Amino acid sequence: MCLGASATAAATPPQLKYVVVISRHGVRAPTWNSERLNQYSTAPWPDWGVPTGYLTAHGRVLMKLMGTFYSDWFTAEGLLKSPECLDTGRIYIWADRNPRTLETGSAIAESLLPGCAITVHSRPEGGSDPLFDPISAGLAKMDPQIAADAVRDRLGSQPQQLLETHRAALDALQYVLTGGKLAPKNFLESSGAIGVSTNGKSVDLNGPLGTASSLGENLLLEYANGLKGNELGWGRLNAENLYQILELHALYADVTRRTGYLARVRGSNLLAHVLRSMEQAVTGQAVAGALGNPGDLALILCGHDTNLSNISGILGLSWHLEGYQPDDTPPGSALILSLWRDPDSRQ
Repeated sequence: MCLGASATAAATPPQLKYVVVISRHGVRAPTWNSERLNQYSTAPWPDWGVPTGYLTAHGRVLMKLMGTFYSDWFTAEGLLKSPECLDTGRIYIWADRNPRTLETGSAIAESLLPGCAITVHSRPEGGSDPLFDPISAGLAKMDPQIAADAVRDRLGSQPQQLLETHRAALDALQYVLTGGKLAPKNFLESSGAIGVSTNGKSVDLNGPLGTASSLGENLLLEYANGLKGNELGWGRLNAENLYQILELHALYADVTRRTGYLARVRGSNLLAHVLRSMEQAVTGQAVAGALGNPGDLALILCGHDTNLSNISGILGLSWHLEGYQPDDTPPGSALILSLWRDPDSRQ
């Protein structure tokens, strides 16, 4: 029996042509100073070795590892293939002007093409970057009433009930902070009732949930910074109770960053630039509003967890990383948009 022409050839796999990486910065020190943090614990918080909000030394090492991960993936897919440093000019990195995001961009650049100099671009000195914070930059306006009402709708008619819904997580946080002793401030009692407030640039949750979100995030930063023993949550923090505590930060991020109106106001400009950059990669022709140049292989944006949450809220994205709460945005995490070409149809 002759099979001949009746056999069907295997389809040629698509080719990776362009990648957009929207990354949160690496592990940073808390943005609250020690005096503020120590009010809620029975012992001092650790010394991070850097100013408040700055990328830690360990955080920089971790971001270099992420750069190596991207390098390995891009190379395996044939995206990076030019010898020596010829691909450096085809990788465009843009970072927010914050020191921790600039350092994140620098760390990724160092390991993406080791020994090659990749430029990290950013907004010139002065003012907020409209890509990452369009409201502070004056590009977008948030209606305080619409924003507050949108969050209140998400919280429901009895927001105080959330304290009972998340009681186990709140108790776990209180235990890690105090070990059963009395701290100068009890975040459950000193933060007031759950409510919504806005300063015209963002929306915050008043009361225990907002405070708990920040304290829980700082414990995550300790864990991600590689602290051990008594330095890690005073010896009371582990992967299990941290996961439970992060439930509070995930709730806060969901209602204040992923809620539709807030996500669109804060994230639409960034997402529009990403779209135009991908259109430019498809056509090979310059597109107004695109970041980088025609023929680029990758666009890497170094921003914040707020940016990832905003974009996921706009696009209706959801994920669950091992060890984290649903839709959490740990340090160094990223949303990746990939552009592939069918080698046969060229589509």
